Amino acid sequence: MRRFLDRYWYAYAMVLPVVVVTAVLVLIPLVQGIYFTFTDINEANIANPLLDRVAGYVSVGFRNYANVLSGDSSYGSFWATLLRTVIWTFCCVFLHVTIGLGLALLLNRPMRARALYRVLLILPWAVPAFISSFAWKYMFNSQFGIINQTLRALGLPEPVWLGQSNLALVAVIIVNVWVGVPFNMIALLGGLQSIPGDLYEAAEIDGATPWQRFRHVTLPGLRSVTSTVVLLGVIWTFNMFAVIYLVTGMNPYTRTLITYAFERFFAGASRDYAVASTYGALILSVLLVFALFYRGVLRRQGETL
Repeated sequence: MRRFLDRYWYAYAMVLPVVVVTAVLVLIPLVQGIYFTFTDINEANIANPLLDRVAGYVSVGFRNYANVLSGDSSYGSFWATLLRTVIWTFCCVFLHVTIGLGLALLLNRPMRARALYRVLLILPWAVPAFISSFAWKYMFNSQFGIINQTLRALGLPEPVWLGQSNLALVAVIIVNVWVGVPFNMIALLGGLQSIPGDLYEAAEIDGATPWQRFRHVTLPGLRSVTSTVVLLGVIWTFNMFAVIYLVTGMNPYTRTLITYAFERFFAGASRDYAVASTYGALILSVLLVFALFYRGVLRRQGETL
């Protein structure tokens, strides 16, 4: 061990600050949050030095998990909210990848002003998410938004996009797709440019059609990039809070697991930290199960991640 440390002490010294910061900012809050899931902690019984109040919460075992997983509406209707979160995540990730791939294929072809197009298409990702969210919120305004004004000019119905209906979920999906497509486009464009051109030439000589070249050369060549993009996209979208909250606020039709955890933690007369922490632990569990399952599927297909 001494010989090992003498040889690699510099590497460990360089890694140590990252480990310390990660422990302070991630691991300690995570352990504390999981601990809160086994208590009844809320705003009324948490310690408050300003009010000279000591902590009054007690351990309740797995009661919070039982209450949440029971599907009781007073605890956020977990299963219905999970289903809405899955629908939101699937729609966003599917559109992110498909639209991003289409744009990447276009930008990978020789054309005039290609660099300009790349800059314009990456702008939605460069603009802060809250600015894009506020801009789209105004565009979806039922009275003054440009979307309904266009529909009015065409003589079409003018829906209330951000009201108490499923259209609110459609609206936030559109906004999130707008924000997330550029990243997928750039990642997939890099993957396209790493595919050797000889493969396309050989396929063309063998008489392969454009669709066959796309199916048998492009898609296999992008498999490693696509698998990473999909996994990151699922994690980011499942945990996406800013777009939903800034566009629709606390709307039950756009409520996901992460937004409901925020509601329980910051809203209401008595902020329920225990239930909010329980939702956070369940979100982490769902994503860990998905990541392990996804890696297993890729491993069986001969891919690594």
